[in-house]
Amino acid sequence: MIATLRGEIQHIEDNAIIVEVGGVGLRVFVPAPVRTKASAGEMIFLFTHLVVREDALTLYGFESQSDRDLFNILLGVDGVGPKVAVSVLSTLTLETIQRAIFSDEEELLSKVPGVGKKTAQKMAIHLKDKLKPTDALGKLAALADYDSEVLAALTALGYSVVEAQAALQSLPKDAPKDVEERLRAALQYISR
Repeated sequence: MIATLRGEIQHIEDNAIIVEVGGVGLRVFVPAPVRTKASAGEMIFLFTHLVVREDALTLYGFESQSDRDLFNILLGVDGVGPKVAVSVLSTLTLETIQRAIFSDEEELLSKVPGVGKKTAQKMAIHLKDKLKPTDALGKLAALADYDSEVLAALTALGYSVVEAQAALQSLPKDAPKDVEERLRAALQYISR
C-alpha cells in the first residue's frame, strides 16, 4: 500500500489536489484545511490511505498521521465511507470531535455534511472506544459550556461549523469567559 507521498502540487481541485511524484500526477483527495493551505508549485508531504474498489483505486491524503488514523477509525463506523470521513476531517478538528464524543455533544457531529443524527450516534459510540481523552480535553470540557453556546449562536446566524470553530480558536487565551463578549470577538474575527 501507499503509506506516504512527497511531491510537487500541480493543480488544486474542488476536493482533491494533483501531486506529481516521479513524473506521475496522482489525484489525492484531501480534507479542506489541506486544500486551503496548498498552492500549485510547492512541495507537499502527505500521509496516505489507498482505497481499493472493484472499479477504482482512490488515494486519500492527510497532513498528519493522527488525521490518517482518525480517517481509518471513521471508516470502521457503519454507514461512513471515505467521502463522509473526509467531510468530518474537513469540518471538525480532532479536539472538537473529542469534545463531542466525551462531553456527549453528538449534535456537533451531525453538523457535518453527509452525517445525519443516526450516523452521528453511531460515530460517537464507535469513537468513544477508539479515541483516548487528552489532557487538553479537560480544558475543553471546562470551556465547552460557554464555547458551545458561542458555537451554537454562530451556526444559528448561518456560519458554518468550520467558520465558527476558526473564530473560536482565534480568541486569545485571556479572552473573557462571558458568552456575549466571546461572541462579539468571534464575530469581529469572521468579519475581517
